[in-house]
Amino acid sequence: MSPEEAVALLHRCFSAGLAAVDPAHVLPSALPSPPPGRCVVVGAGKAAGAMARAVEQVWQDSLEGVVVTRYGHGVPTQRIEVVEAAHPVPDAAGQAAAERMLRLAEGLGADDLLLCLVSGGGSALLALPAEGLTLEDKQEVNRALLASGAAIDEMNCLRKHLSAIKGGRLAAAASPARVVTLAISDVPGDGPDVIASGPTVADRSTFAEARAVLEKYGIEPPPAVGRFLQQARDETPKPGDPRLANSQFQLIARPQDLLEAAAAVAREAGVTPLILGDAIEGEAREVAKVMAGIARQVRLHGQPVAAPCLLLSGGETTVTLRGDGRGGRNSEFQLALALALEKQDGTYALACDTDGIDGSEDNAGALVTPDTLSRGESLGMSAKDALARNDAYGFFSALGDLLITGPTFTNVNDFRAILIL
Repeated sequence: MSPEEAVALLHRCFSAGLAAVDPAHVLPSALPSPPPGRCVVVGAGKAAGAMARAVEQVWQDSLEGVVVTRYGHGVPTQRIEVVEAAHPVPDAAGQAAAERMLRLAEGLGADDLLLCLVSGGGSALLALPAEGLTLEDKQEVNRALLASGAAIDEMNCLRKHLSAIKGGRLAAAASPARVVTLAISDVPGDGPDVIASGPTVADRSTFAEARAVLEKYGIEPPPAVGRFLQQARDETPKPGDPRLANSQFQLIARPQDLLEAAAAVAREAGVTPLILGDAIEGEAREVAKVMAGIARQVRLHGQPVAAPCLLLSGGETTVTLRGDGRGGRNSEFQLALALALEKQDGTYALACDTDGIDGSEDNAGALVTPDTLSRGESLGMSAKDALARNDAYGFFSALGDLLITGPTFTNVNDFRAILIL
């Protein structure tokens, strides 16, 4: 297989994976039956606009509602309004949309249906501070969490306890209406209470655990947040809460679905796929070292599978900011992987965020080839120095190896593929 064919295979695997988790493909068959009364649609996440459009295309009865998605991820709709807001740090547009959703839910009766569409990114987009807190309070905490290296479940534990709508509060507000949630998972383990911070499902986490997250990462919250967490007056709805008795949750797309679709493409090309896991977490640069070690074992010993093979993994890595460079977690993973591989022959890798945005940059991820480090050196760049500055974006941009897809209108988190020939 030529270098050009290897790169093309990686791209085909990624494209097939995205198609497998496209809302237009996975959502229609999961829709509930129409209610006797009103059907109100609400939702949040990077796929929320595309999910709303998929509902509109097949729902024949009356329909109304509002969903919120990231700026640039909106799509044209007719009956469900799509609002764009900021991610990963919330803004006033997200707060206003969340307020509208809560009011819509509160106005429903026993004959009505609240159809909730959630996907990755929904937690930051569904920004409605709890009573006594401000949007600025939440923004400050969010920025600190993003820079800390905290895992997504830790972030969402804290977010739920600072919110008036997350952690089951939206479903509680809609009671006694029927609530049906359709979700696209972007979190390790696919936990319903973690996806978009679980606005319609019971929450097992506590105020004490939320305080522990701040302590673990040495985050000093705004005074109002500290007081609110200490007072712990209004816990999130817990399992068995009667207000959630009429709430149903269905997962319609998972990271595993994407990996399995990519694996099928590899098999068709005569390459053995090996799915290493769909819920891999940790510092991006440390995960890269582990993946490089597996790639070396394949190359040297034919274990755990013989080449040609494709190592596939998903999940969500994190980046602890140390420098002032640019680059999301997938680009940082790739830069660390290139260093750890040490110019290993016949090894190519693609890593992307499946929403098309790696962190807050305009790229989805980056491509690594056997000559990545050599080409960087020829341009006078040190990959090691770039990694120390968290400047993977700058490094791969200079090489022309950033992967820019634009918004994909879905989100099942990271996709990593390492092809060993």
